[in-house]
Amino acid sequence: MIVSPKKASWISLIFRLHGTVIQQIKLRLAAVVLIAVAATTIHELYFATTPWFSTTPFSLIGLALSIFLGFRNNTSYDRFWEGRKLWGGVVNTARTITRRIRTLITVDDPETTFKPLVYQVAAYVHALRMHLRDEWSPNDIKHLMSEDALDSLKPELNKPIAMLQNIGDQLTELYRNGHIHPQHLPLLEGSLQAFTDLQGGCERIKSTPIPFSYNVLLHRIVAVYCFTLPFGLVAVTGWLTPIVTALIAYAFLGIDAIGEEIEEPFGTDKNDLPLLAISTMIEANVRQRLPNENIPELKKPDAATGLLT
Repeated sequence: MIVSPKKASWISLIFRLHGTVIQQIKLRLAAVVLIAVAATTIHELYFATTPWFSTTPFSLIGLALSIFLGFRNNTSYDRFWEGRKLWGGVVNTARTITRRIRTLITVDDPETTFKPLVYQVAAYVHALRMHLRDEWSPNDIKHLMSEDALDSLKPELNKPIAMLQNIGDQLTELYRNGHIHPQHLPLLEGSLQAFTDLQGGCERIKSTPIPFSYNVLLHRIVAVYCFTLPFGLVAVTGWLTPIVTALIAYAFLGIDAIGEEIEEPFGTDKNDLPLLAISTMIEANVRQRLPNENIPELKKPDAATGLLT
């Protein structure tokens, strides 16, 4: 995610390139401008008194297209914002279960019991992040889990769920040994259930993209509209057609690209959710509830680019 500086000036944002859609659409925009230059040159030199097309069809199509793009971008942003709310729930649930582990489990040597459980909560959050990004890097959590525990996850298709199962098994064992009161076990299990529900919500967003046929239709209409626009404008705008076309095409192509980028919020694009920063923050929060811990450093936006992963 690109984090804009709080004191960024209006003019600096206008001319900023990094993290904007201009990098994604520059080739498409350049092609539109080249067509506009060619169409304008031919028309003004040979057909200056004969308009090729009326601007009316482009006005009507542009209005309909803006409505479709607005609907699509609202849908994409809803997915993005729901993903952020779900991860907000992960943050709160991790903090809650850590507190409950420390206050609801009664053992003679609490630190020996608390530390492995809290570490597994932190490891689960990192595993969830990797699961949603279709990556698996045991090195990211080897400081939180033993080698045997990591090896046991290798055959698992859904590693975060397997980790929740391991935590649940340990809580059940503590309950059977009399270390958890019967009325407290449902509270601890409730936190695991909350993790499961939040993960299911994230997986629903990840596995259910915006319908392919809708995306294809929208891309086609945007492409046809932008590439034919110069032929409808040239009789009205004359030699200014390439400039006017570039401005209109930038708006439509840019809005189209933004919707496509944010519809998958758990990826690694520049404007996707900073899951690594969030999971590292969660690890720091839960480990700080334990004594004598080396708290991991929180992730900060890159000073030059503002990128937070």
